[in-house]
Amino acid sequence: MKFTLGIEEEYQVIDPKTRELISHDQQIVINASQVLNDQVKAEMHQAVVEVGTNICNDIQDAREQITHLRKQISSFAGDLGFKIGAAGTHPFSKWETQLITPNPRYDEIITELQDTARSNLIFGLHVHVGMEDKNMAMHLVNAMRYFLPHLYALSTNSPFWEGRNTGFKSYRSKVFDKFPRTGIPGVFDNYSQYENYVNLLVKTNCIDNPKKIWWDIRIHPIFPTIEVRICDVPLTVDETICIAALIQALVAKLHKLRTHNLNFMIYHRALINENKWRAGRYGIDGKMIDFGLEKEVETRELMREFVEFVDDVLDELGSRKEVEYVFEILKNGTGADRQLKVFEETKDLIKVVDFITEQTILGL
Repeated sequence: MKFTLGIEEEYQVIDPKTRELISHDQQIVINASQVLNDQVKAEMHQAVVEVGTNICNDIQDAREQITHLRKQISSFAGDLGFKIGAAGTHPFSKWETQLITPNPRYDEIITELQDTARSNLIFGLHVHVGMEDKNMAMHLVNAMRYFLPHLYALSTNSPFWEGRNTGFKSYRSKVFDKFPRTGIPGVFDNYSQYENYVNLLVKTNCIDNPKKIWWDIRIHPIFPTIEVRICDVPLTVDETICIAALIQALVAKLHKLRTHNLNFMIYHRALINENKWRAGRYGIDGKMIDFGLEKEVETRELMREFVEFVDDVLDELGSRKEVEYVFEILKNGTGADRQLKVFEETKDLIKVVDFITEQTILGL
Protein backbone atom coordinates (compact mmCIF):
# COMPACT_ATOMS: atom_id res chain seq x y z
CA MET A 1 0.00 0.00 0.00
CA LYS A 2 1.19 3.51 -0.84
CA PHE A 3 1.06 6.02 2.02
CA THR A 4 0.92 9.30 0.12
CA LEU A 5 1.61 12.59 1.89
CA GLY A 6 0.38 16.15 1.95
CA ILE A 7 1.93 18.93 4.04
CA GLU A 8 0.50 22.33 5.01
CA GLU A 9 2.59 25.05 6.67
CA GLU A 10 1.55 28.46 8.01
CA TYR A 11 4.10 31.30 7.80
CA GLN A 12 4.46 34.65 9.51
CA VAL A 13 4.66 37.75 7.31
CA ILE A 14 7.25 40.04 8.90
CA ASP A 15 8.26 43.66 8.40
CA PRO A 16 12.08 43.51 8.03
CA LYS A 17 12.50 46.97 9.64
CA THR A 18 10.42 46.58 12.81
CA ARG A 19 10.43 42.72 12.80
CA GLU A 20 6.73 42.94 13.70
CA LEU A 21 4.06 40.86 12.00
CA ILE A 22 2.54 42.90 9.20
CA SER A 23 -1.08 42.82 8.03
CA HIS A 24 -0.41 43.06 4.33
CA ASP A 25 -3.86 42.64 2.78
CA GLN A 26 -2.87 39.20 1.44
CA GLN A 27 -0.70 40.69 -1.34
CA ILE A 28 1.68 37.68 -1.14
CA VAL A 29 -1.23 35.28 -1.73
CA ILE A 30 -2.57 37.33 -4.64
CA ASN A 31 0.85 37.42 -6.37
CA ALA A 32 1.96 33.88 -5.49
CA SER A 33 -1.33 32.25 -6.54
CA GLN A 34 -0.59 33.23 -10.15
CA VAL A 35 2.28 30.73 -10.04
CA LEU A 36 1.26 28.34 -7.25
CA ASN A 37 -2.52 28.33 -7.88
CA ASP A 38 -4.35 26.85 -4.90
CA GLN A 39 -1.13 25.78 -3.16
CA VAL A 40 -1.14 29.14 -1.37
CA LYS A 41 -4.06 30.43 0.70
CA ALA A 42 -5.04 33.40 2.79
CA GLU A 43 -5.71 32.77 6.47
CA MET A 44 -7.95 34.56 8.97
CA HIS A 45 -5.22 36.99 10.03
CA GLN A 46 -3.62 39.03 7.25
CA ALA A 47 -0.16 38.37 8.70
CA VAL A 48 -0.49 34.63 7.98
CA VAL A 49 0.17 32.84 4.69
CA GLU A 50 -0.65 29.15 4.34
CA VAL A 51 0.90 26.82 1.78
CA GLY A 52 0.06 23.23 0.94
CA THR A 53 1.82 20.68 -1.22
CA ASN A 54 0.10 18.67 -3.90
CA ILE A 55 -0.17 14.93 -3.20
CA CYS A 56 3.38 13.65 -2.55
CA ASN A 57 4.24 10.09 -3.59
CA ASP A 58 7.03 9.79 -1.05
CA ILE A 59 9.02 11.83 1.44
CA GLN A 60 11.57 12.96 -1.18
CA ASP A 61 8.73 14.40 -3.25
CA ALA A 62 7.45 16.13 -0.10
CA ARG A 63 10.89 17.66 0.54
CA GLU A 64 11.09 19.01 -3.01
CA GLN A 65 7.62 20.53 -2.77
CA ILE A 66 8.06 22.14 0.67
CA THR A 67 11.48 23.50 -0.37
CA HIS A 68 9.92 24.94 -3.52
CA LEU A 69 7.00 26.49 -1.61
CA ARG A 70 9.20 28.12 1.06
CA LYS A 71 11.50 29.46 -1.66
CA GLN A 72 8.63 30.84 -3.74
CA ILE A 73 6.77 32.47 -0.83
CA SER A 74 10.02 33.97 0.48
CA SER A 75 10.72 35.39 -2.99
CA PHE A 76 7.21 36.86 -3.41
CA ALA A 77 7.42 38.31 0.12
CA GLY A 78 10.85 39.80 -0.70
CA ASP A 79 9.46 41.46 -3.85
CA LEU A 80 6.90 43.23 -1.64
CA GLY A 81 9.51 44.22 0.96
CA PHE A 82 8.59 41.54 3.55
CA LYS A 83 10.17 38.44 5.05
CA ILE A 84 8.58 35.17 6.11
CA GLY A 85 9.11 33.25 9.33
CA ALA A 86 8.25 29.70 10.39
CA ALA A 87 7.53 29.56 14.12
CA GLY A 88 4.42 28.64 16.13
CA THR A 89 4.05 32.16 17.57
CA HIS A 90 5.67 35.52 16.89
CA PRO A 91 8.03 36.51 19.74
CA PHE A 92 6.44 39.90 20.45
CA SER A 93 3.73 41.07 18.02
CA LYS A 94 0.35 41.62 19.67
CA TRP A 95 -2.77 40.04 18.19
CA GLU A 96 -4.80 43.16 19.05
CA THR A 97 -3.01 45.16 16.33
CA GLN A 98 -3.42 42.55 13.58
CA LEU A 99 -6.10 42.85 10.90
CA ILE A 100 -8.51 40.10 9.87
CA THR A 101 -8.73 39.06 6.21
CA PRO A 102 -12.09 40.26 4.80
CA ASN A 103 -14.06 37.08 4.11
CA PRO A 104 -17.63 36.02 5.07
CA ARG A 105 -16.28 32.73 6.51
CA TYR A 106 -13.86 34.55 8.82
CA ASP A 107 -16.52 37.12 9.77
CA GLU A 108 -18.77 34.27 10.82
CA ILE A 109 -16.01 32.63 12.93
CA ILE A 110 -15.23 35.98 14.62
CA THR A 111 -18.94 36.58 15.32
CA GLU A 112 -19.21 33.18 16.98
CA LEU A 113 -15.86 32.85 18.74
CA GLN A 114 -15.09 36.53 19.43
CA ASP A 115 -11.68 37.16 21.11
CA THR A 116 -10.74 33.48 21.08
CA ALA A 117 -10.67 33.79 17.27
CA ARG A 118 -9.12 37.27 17.15
CA SER A 119 -6.28 36.16 19.44
CA ASN A 120 -5.64 32.94 17.51
CA LEU A 121 -2.45 34.32 15.96
CA ILE A 122 -0.61 31.01 15.69
CA PHE A 123 1.20 29.02 13.02
CA GLY A 124 0.97 25.26 12.61
CA LEU A 125 2.10 22.28 10.56
CA HIS A 126 -0.57 19.87 9.31
CA VAL A 127 0.49 16.53 7.83
CA HIS A 128 -1.87 14.35 5.75
CA VAL A 129 -1.34 10.65 5.05
CA GLY A 130 -3.54 9.02 2.40
CA MET A 131 -6.07 6.45 3.67
CA GLU A 132 -9.11 5.61 1.53
CA ASP A 133 -10.72 3.07 3.90
CA LYS A 134 -12.64 5.13 6.49
CA ASN A 135 -12.94 2.34 9.06
CA MET A 136 -9.23 1.63 8.83
CA ALA A 137 -8.59 5.38 9.13
CA MET A 138 -10.74 5.50 12.28
CA HIS A 139 -8.83 2.58 13.81
CA LEU A 140 -5.50 4.26 13.00
CA VAL A 141 -6.60 7.62 14.43
CA ASN A 142 -7.60 5.90 17.68
CA ALA A 143 -4.16 4.25 17.94
CA MET A 144 -2.13 7.27 16.78
CA ARG A 145 -3.51 9.46 19.58
CA TYR A 146 -0.96 7.94 21.98
CA PHE A 147 1.94 9.23 19.87
CA LEU A 148 0.67 12.79 19.37
CA PRO A 149 2.51 14.25 22.42
CA HIS A 150 5.78 12.72 21.13
CA LEU A 151 5.32 14.37 17.71
CA TYR A 152 4.31 17.62 19.42
CA ALA A 153 7.41 17.63 21.66
CA LEU A 154 9.62 17.23 18.59
CA SER A 155 7.95 20.19 16.85
CA THR A 156 7.86 22.65 19.78
CA ASN A 157 8.68 26.08 18.34
CA SER A 158 6.68 28.76 20.18
CA PRO A 159 8.25 29.74 23.51
CA PHE A 160 7.37 33.45 23.29
CA TRP A 161 4.01 35.25 23.32
CA GLU A 162 3.49 39.01 23.13
CA GLY A 163 7.03 39.81 24.29
CA ARG A 164 7.20 37.30 27.13
CA ASN A 165 9.11 34.07 27.62
CA THR A 166 6.09 31.94 28.52
CA GLY A 167 8.06 29.15 30.20
CA PHE A 168 6.54 26.74 27.65
CA LYS A 169 8.39 25.20 24.73
CA SER A 170 5.10 25.46 22.82
CA TYR A 171 2.67 28.16 23.84
CA ARG A 172 0.79 27.84 20.54
CA SER A 173 -1.46 25.04 21.78
CA LYS A 174 -2.31 27.05 24.92
CA VAL A 175 -3.69 29.74 22.61
CA PHE A 176 -5.55 27.24 20.40
CA ASP A 177 -7.02 25.34 23.38
CA LYS A 178 -9.49 28.21 23.82
CA PHE A 179 -11.27 27.11 20.63
CA PRO A 180 -14.07 24.54 20.91
CA ARG A 181 -13.52 21.02 19.51
CA THR A 182 -9.72 21.09 19.88
CA GLY A 183 -7.16 18.85 21.57
CA ILE A 184 -6.85 15.07 21.70
CA PRO A 185 -10.05 13.42 20.43
CA GLY A 186 -11.91 10.64 22.18
CA VAL A 187 -12.16 7.11 20.77
CA PHE A 188 -14.77 6.10 18.19
CA ASP A 189 -15.53 2.39 17.71
CA ASN A 190 -15.96 2.79 13.96
CA TYR A 191 -16.45 5.40 11.27
CA SER A 192 -20.25 5.32 11.37
CA GLN A 193 -20.15 6.19 15.09
CA TYR A 194 -17.97 9.18 14.21
CA GLU A 195 -20.35 10.15 11.39
CA ASN A 196 -23.28 10.06 13.83
CA TYR A 197 -21.35 12.42 16.11
CA VAL A 198 -20.68 14.87 13.24
CA ASN A 199 -24.30 14.70 12.04
CA LEU A 200 -25.57 15.44 15.55
CA LEU A 201 -23.33 18.52 15.80
CA VAL A 202 -24.57 19.78 12.42
CA LYS A 203 -28.22 19.03 13.27
CA THR A 204 -27.98 20.92 16.60
CA ASN A 205 -26.20 23.96 15.04
CA CYS A 206 -22.92 23.40 16.90
CA ILE A 207 -21.15 23.43 13.51
CA ASP A 208 -22.26 23.94 9.92
CA ASN A 209 -19.62 21.59 8.51
CA PRO A 210 -17.09 19.03 9.84
CA LYS A 211 -14.14 21.31 9.01
CA LYS A 212 -14.94 23.03 12.31
CA ILE A 213 -13.74 19.97 14.20
CA TRP A 214 -10.20 21.16 14.94
CA TRP A 215 -8.80 18.19 16.86
CA ASP A 216 -5.08 17.36 17.03
CA ILE A 217 -5.80 14.47 14.65
CA ARG A 218 -8.83 13.87 12.47
CA ILE A 219 -10.13 12.04 9.45
CA HIS A 220 -10.17 14.86 6.93
CA PRO A 221 -13.73 15.86 5.99
CA ILE A 222 -12.92 16.25 2.27
CA PHE A 223 -9.66 14.48 1.37
CA PRO A 224 -9.22 10.70 1.88
CA THR A 225 -6.53 11.33 4.51
CA ILE A 226 -5.65 11.16 8.18
CA GLU A 227 -4.58 14.67 9.20
CA VAL A 228 -2.22 15.30 12.13
CA ARG A 229 -2.64 18.90 13.32
CA ILE A 230 -0.88 19.03 16.70
CA CYS A 231 2.55 20.33 15.58
CA ASP A 232 3.98 23.84 15.65
CA VAL A 233 5.34 24.85 12.26
CA PRO A 234 9.07 23.99 12.52
CA LEU A 235 11.88 26.44 11.76
CA THR A 236 13.52 24.45 8.98
CA VAL A 237 12.56 22.27 6.02
CA ASP A 238 14.64 19.42 7.53
CA GLU A 239 12.52 19.42 10.70
CA THR A 240 9.22 19.57 8.82
CA ILE A 241 10.25 16.66 6.61
CA CYS A 242 11.49 14.64 9.59
CA ILE A 243 8.16 15.05 11.42
CA ALA A 244 6.14 14.29 8.25
CA ALA A 245 8.25 11.16 7.64
CA LEU A 246 7.70 10.02 11.24
CA ILE A 247 3.92 10.50 10.90
CA GLN A 248 3.90 8.59 7.59
CA ALA A 249 5.95 5.77 9.17
CA LEU A 250 3.59 5.62 12.16
CA VAL A 251 0.56 5.22 9.87
CA ALA A 252 2.37 2.50 7.89
CA LYS A 253 3.46 0.65 11.05
CA LEU A 254 0.04 0.69 12.72
CA HIS A 255 -1.58 -0.31 9.41
CA LYS A 256 0.85 -3.24 9.19
CA LEU A 257 -0.01 -4.35 12.74
CA ARG A 258 -3.74 -4.13 11.99
CA THR A 259 -3.46 -6.19 8.80
CA HIS A 260 -1.65 -8.86 10.85
CA ASN A 261 -4.51 -8.84 13.37
CA LEU A 262 -2.36 -7.07 15.96
CA ASN A 263 -3.55 -3.93 17.71
CA PHE A 264 -1.72 -1.14 19.47
CA MET A 265 -3.06 -0.42 22.95
CA ILE A 266 -5.73 2.31 23.00
CA TYR A 267 -5.33 4.78 25.88
CA HIS A 268 -7.84 7.17 27.43
CA ARG A 269 -7.74 10.79 26.36
CA ALA A 270 -7.23 11.89 29.99
CA LEU A 271 -3.95 9.96 30.11
CA ILE A 272 -2.68 11.17 26.74
CA ASN A 273 -3.43 14.75 27.85
CA GLU A 274 -0.95 14.35 30.71
CA ASN A 275 1.79 13.74 28.13
CA LYS A 276 0.54 16.51 25.86
CA TRP A 277 0.84 19.02 28.71
CA ARG A 278 4.39 17.87 29.45
CA ALA A 279 5.33 18.06 25.76
CA GLY A 280 4.11 21.68 25.53
CA ARG A 281 5.83 22.68 28.75
CA TYR A 282 9.19 20.90 28.42
CA GLY A 283 9.52 19.84 24.76
CA ILE A 284 12.12 17.08 24.45
CA ASP A 285 13.82 18.02 27.74
CA GLY A 286 11.26 16.63 30.17
CA LYS A 287 9.81 13.24 30.98
CA MET A 288 6.67 11.65 29.66
CA ILE A 289 4.69 8.74 31.00
CA ASP A 290 5.11 5.32 29.48
CA PHE A 291 1.60 4.04 30.19
CA GLY A 292 2.58 0.44 29.43
CA LEU A 293 5.28 0.52 32.12
CA GLU A 294 3.27 2.97 34.26
CA LYS A 295 6.29 5.13 34.93
CA GLU A 296 7.99 8.35 33.83
CA VAL A 297 10.65 8.04 31.14
CA GLU A 298 12.96 10.70 29.68
CA THR A 299 11.26 12.12 26.57
CA ARG A 300 14.51 11.75 24.62
CA GLU A 301 14.52 8.03 25.39
CA LEU A 302 10.89 7.72 24.26
CA MET A 303 11.85 9.45 20.98
CA ARG A 304 14.54 6.84 20.38
CA GLU A 305 11.99 4.10 21.13
CA PHE A 306 9.54 5.74 18.70
CA VAL A 307 12.12 5.52 15.89
CA GLU A 308 12.77 1.87 16.82
CA PHE A 309 9.03 1.14 16.78
CA VAL A 310 8.68 2.24 13.14
CA ASP A 311 12.08 0.88 12.03
CA ASP A 312 10.71 -2.09 10.06
CA VAL A 313 8.67 0.10 7.66
CA LEU A 314 11.32 2.76 6.92
CA ASP A 315 13.19 1.05 4.08
CA GLU A 316 9.96 0.20 2.30
CA LEU A 317 8.89 3.85 2.56
CA GLY A 318 12.39 5.06 1.62
CA SER A 319 12.40 7.42 4.59
CA ARG A 320 15.11 6.11 6.91
CA LYS A 321 17.35 9.18 6.52
CA GLU A 322 14.43 11.57 7.08
CA VAL A 323 13.09 9.77 10.17
CA GLU A 324 16.55 9.38 11.70
CA TYR A 325 16.92 13.19 11.54
CA VAL A 326 15.08 12.90 14.89
CA PHE A 327 18.54 12.24 16.39
CA GLU A 328 19.78 15.60 15.02
CA ILE A 329 16.82 17.34 16.69
CA LEU A 330 17.63 15.55 19.95
CA LYS A 331 21.24 16.74 19.61
CA ASN A 332 20.63 20.36 18.50
CA GLY A 333 17.31 21.04 20.22
CA THR A 334 13.88 21.86 18.83
CA GLY A 335 13.01 25.25 17.32
CA ALA A 336 11.96 26.43 20.77
CA ASP A 337 15.29 25.40 22.31
CA ARG A 338 17.18 27.25 19.61
CA GLN A 339 15.02 30.39 19.86
CA LEU A 340 15.56 30.41 23.64
CA LYS A 341 19.32 30.01 23.18
CA VAL A 342 19.43 33.10 20.93
CA PHE A 343 17.42 35.04 23.52
CA GLU A 344 19.66 33.86 26.34
CA GLU A 345 22.75 35.03 24.44
CA THR A 346 21.36 38.38 23.19
CA LYS A 347 18.47 39.27 25.56
CA ASP A 348 16.90 40.70 22.40
CA LEU A 349 13.67 39.41 20.83
CA ILE A 350 14.46 41.26 17.59
CA LYS A 351 17.50 38.97 17.26
CA VAL A 352 15.15 36.00 17.83
CA VAL A 353 12.95 37.16 14.92
CA ASP A 354 16.06 37.50 12.74
CA PHE A 355 17.03 33.96 13.70
CA ILE A 356 13.54 32.67 12.78
CA THR A 357 13.58 34.34 9.33
CA GLU A 358 17.12 33.03 8.63
CA GLN A 359 16.25 29.45 9.64
CA THR A 360 13.03 29.49 7.58
CA ILE A 361 15.00 29.73 4.32
CA LEU A 362 18.07 27.79 5.49
CA GLY A 363 19.48 25.60 2.73
CA LEU A 364 16.84 26.56 0.14
